[in-house]
Amino acid sequence: MSLRDSSDLSRRSDQLDVPFQLEHRPLNPETLPVRWKKVTLVGVGLLGGSLGLALKQRKLADLVAGFVRREESIKESETHGAVDSATLDLHEAISGAELVILCTPIAKMKALVTQMRPALAKGAIVTDVGSVKGNVVGTLEKPVAKLGGTFIGSHPMAGAERMGVAAARGDLFNNAVCIVTPTSKSNKTAVDKVEELWRSVGARPLRMSPELHDELVGRSSHLPHVLAATLANAVLDPKLPKEQGTLCANGFRDTTRIASGSPEMWRDIVLANHENIIAALDSYVEDLQEFRRTLKSKNEKAISKFFETAKKRRDQWVSKAPSASPE
Repeated sequence: MSLRDSSDLSRRSDQLDVPFQLEHRPLNPETLPVRWKKVTLVGVGLLGGSLGLALKQRKLADLVAGFVRREESIKESETHGAVDSATLDLHEAISGAELVILCTPIAKMKALVTQMRPALAKGAIVTDVGSVKGNVVGTLEKPVAKLGGTFIGSHPMAGAERMGVAAARGDLFNNAVCIVTPTSKSNKTAVDKVEELWRSVGARPLRMSPELHDELVGRSSHLPHVLAATLANAVLDPKLPKEQGTLCANGFRDTTRIASGSPEMWRDIVLANHENIIAALDSYVEDLQEFRRTLKSKNEKAISKFFETAKKRRDQWVSKAPSASPE
């Protein structure tokens, strides 16, 4: 974000119906009182599996059930300890659940919610782990309400390039920021319970509107993924000399790590948040063009300032960043 944008963002966040609020309460996840009789994970991959492990390890639910798409995933998710039981039957999975967490690609969520009738328990809370919130909340809030439940969007800023339940870990959410995105229609008790869910597995709840969430992660999460994928495609193009890959060392590996993420998931994310990502790309391209002009003019002072400013800003951010998550 450029300096010219920061004051405008501050003004707009003050005008939101839902405040931009970071949870500052001291965290002691091991002693938090949250306990659920049954929690269902719809999708048991990296995030769903890690959430299941955290719930079970901290004894936060009497029963953790999982809905999976493939027969082999039943044994895999149970053997890994991510769920107490897994099934291919969505109704069986969510029956009696007080809390249902959608951990699938965001493009599949609407169809899954539609299929939950009539098995979703009255008063059940439904949340998700999707990286886009405006599209998801707008699509799911009303249908879940018609089923007798309450939908509250959430997005834990935790993850990795590895996929599947085999990569899941119970400490994935430790000290990670988790955005919770209520609307003017949200039930306050349900919002509090979703925040307690994430706090209980070690995360730090941050409340903001779905729209502000999508604008911010469009810059900080979605744009970097597009850039990493672009860099991987460009530098590892088979049309280049065969020695090119040999000359790619740790810097290239670190910069492009997230390009190894799920193509299906990232396709859905960029499509759902395309307007914010396009705006972020436009701004980034302007910055690149400015640097190109500086480099072309061989302005040594301006080039030094470019790298010095980047180093200072990143070092300051790293020193204050609450999360060690690789996302």
